[in-house]
Amino acid sequence: MKIGLYFGTFNPIHIGHLIIANHMAEYSDLDQIWMVVTPHNPLKKKSTLLDDSHRLQMVHLASEDFLKIKPSDIEFKLSQPNYTINTLAHLQEKYPNYEFSLIMGEDNLKSLHKWKNYEVILEHYQIYVYPRISEESENLELKNHPKIHLIDAPVVEISSTFIRENIKKGKNVQPLLPNKVWEYIDHNNFYKK
Repeated sequence: MKIGLYFGTFNPIHIGHLIIANHMAEYSDLDQIWMVVTPHNPLKKKSTLLDDSHRLQMVHLASEDFLKIKPSDIEFKLSQPNYTINTLAHLQEKYPNYEFSLIMGEDNLKSLHKWKNYEVILEHYQIYVYPRISEESENLELKNHPKIHLIDAPVVEISSTFIRENIKKGKNVQPLLPNKVWEYIDHNNFYKK
């Protein structure tokens, strides 16, 4: 079975994440997409990050109607700070019969050379890349690498930051979120302060 790993803080998960995950599940050779909730990205301020269990719950709520999209808390169990290469090694050991691939935006592909052991990742794993408006595909040095697959997915420019900021301002962002996720956020008064 081919599993696409879609990493993110999902703070919160929104329809853009689901559009990309579903597109990868339906229009690539991947059998399932695992939404890997990352405990803490060192590049993001921890203060704006909801508790891991709440973010995982929102991914559960968002994905429960999609048979090919599964939430994953695999990184919660790994020591921090964690690196993608460690997660991949852990998953390969735990699920030896699965073939794992990475899903990332063009913006991440551009900085892949800065990742820990990125050469090992490129040697052993396929990478499925979805487009971003802000990036010029022509400038991506790695785009012609045999393990890189540029997927013609819809370009979705919705950000979790935008959603959080606008909830705080009292704006209606409900159309940008799966209904159950919106209800969960609203019920818990998340992001209002």
